[in-house]
Amino acid sequence: MTPSRPKIYFIRHGETDWNLEGRLQGQKDIPLNDVGRVQAEEAARKLEALVPHFEDLAYVASPMTRTRETMEILRTTLGLHPEVYRLDDRLVELTFGTWEGMTWKEVRKAEPALAALREQDKWHYAPPGGGESYAMLVDRIRPILDDLTRDTVIVAHGGVARAFLSICCGVSSRQAASMDIWQGRILVIEGRSYRWV
Repeated sequence: MTPSRPKIYFIRHGETDWNLEGRLQGQKDIPLNDVGRVQAEEAARKLEALVPHFEDLAYVASPMTRTRETMEILRTTLGLHPEVYRLDDRLVELTFGTWEGMTWKEVRKAEPALAALREQDKWHYAPPGGGESYAMLVDRIRPILDDLTRDTVIVAHGGVARAFLSICCGVSSRQAASMDIWQGRILVIEGRSYRWV
């Protein structure tokens, strides 16, 4: 019998002004706004209620400002040293290429044919200018799972959460590409199942 994978407590970074405006952030390094900082505190309180010995978990974050800020607020709220966690470059959000900084409305207006192609197959479509598809992101994320040795808090991005749901839980690519990934909540991935707290 194969040993079960460690449990993942996935936390999407808190809100940024670009989230609020509906802009595609991708790999643009946008900081949290005030709502985002409160969401990081809310996630910490949920984790504290969920895991009695939260200090024994591993903590890993995407190296982007919004994820590091979320992690450090989370750890401070839990009474842990804010900067004792690991960064993993593989957890950065997928890039939207030349579309970064635009809203979907602006993308559809500027490049209607390309926007329509993406709508037909969100999972496999890579935006122009070096953009990544979710399928490409899955290839980047998959090796991280082999590195997990104990139950882990991961602070990363919406696209990364969709990749984890696809890899770990068998969520179909069509469903995963369209799922809401909540800020201020915890996505608990245990074995092949997941739930939001």
